[in-house]
Amino acid sequence: MSDPGNQSNNRIEIGNEVELKQTTPDCSRLILASYNIRYAVGSHLISSGLLRKIGYNFPVNRPAAVARNIRTAAEVLSNNSLLPPPDILALQEADKGTARAGGHHVAAKLAEALGLPYVHVGAGLPRGIKPKQREWWLNFEEQIAVDEESDTGVALLGRIPLREITRIDLPWHDCAWRPRLAMAATIEMTGSRVRLFNVHIDPHGPLDNQHQQTEAVLEQARKHNGPTVILGDFNTLSKQKAIEIRKLMESHDFSTPFPTSIATWRGAALRFHADWIFVRGVRVNRWGVAKPLNVSDHWPIWAEISLPIAN
Repeated sequence: MSDPGNQSNNRIEIGNEVELKQTTPDCSRLILASYNIRYAVGSHLISSGLLRKIGYNFPVNRPAAVARNIRTAAEVLSNNSLLPPPDILALQEADKGTARAGGHHVAAKLAEALGLPYVHVGAGLPRGIKPKQREWWLNFEEQIAVDEESDTGVALLGRIPLREITRIDLPWHDCAWRPRLAMAATIEMTGSRVRLFNVHIDPHGPLDNQHQQTEAVLEQARKHNGPTVILGDFNTLSKQKAIEIRKLMESHDFSTPFPTSIATWRGAALRFHADWIFVRGVRVNRWGVAKPLNVSDHWPIWAEISLPIAN
């Protein structure tokens, strides 16, 4: 899947490589999916956050509940019911050993259930530093404890080899406990090198900060002279943010098949378009949002891509 030397730095972990079969899928068409799995704890972000404020923390049996949700996600991602089985799956909020994830390594457990290799890139949370207070309207998320020896991050699971794996730290200067990152990898598709970027943009702060993070990914994407896909959780939690991220990506020659107003995230009665797949130099044949999978407050999104037919 990659040079094993990559595992020694940048918090890049490679696992389940033995699961990659010698035969690979038809690489003239690939199904890509992105899923902010929210450490597989369930869909009730706001209500569970409010309950914690008055002393209740559900589910009570966290390890069993998260394990059950991972099994549910694996079933949906493989049985062709809500979406075609992905050839490449991008995960965000993929916790590794946190209490809020019941001690599970979410990406590794999901990869094991799907029989796929994975690459996990850890965020690198600080130790002994108390997090700053969040905006009240975003302060529903369960936090990772200051003294935990654990991490969160992004991951790629793939049926085909992932090469040239790169960690991309995104600019954020306000709170060390909210590092945001992206990861990149290269796949072979009908003889062409396609560069994939899995991103997790921060919802906190103004739109300018979100665009600064996205532009850091675009800067890396410019280094690849070939087909490129940028997918993940852009946290565009308003109609205006969704409109503006589309404008930004289109100004860099990326396009998306997803309508600006389609919901990929929900909280209580709120619905927003938070997750996107943007492409350049590839064609999207079909796409969708995998409702109603209730493992997270996000729904998986997917797209089937192929290379354009040469003239």
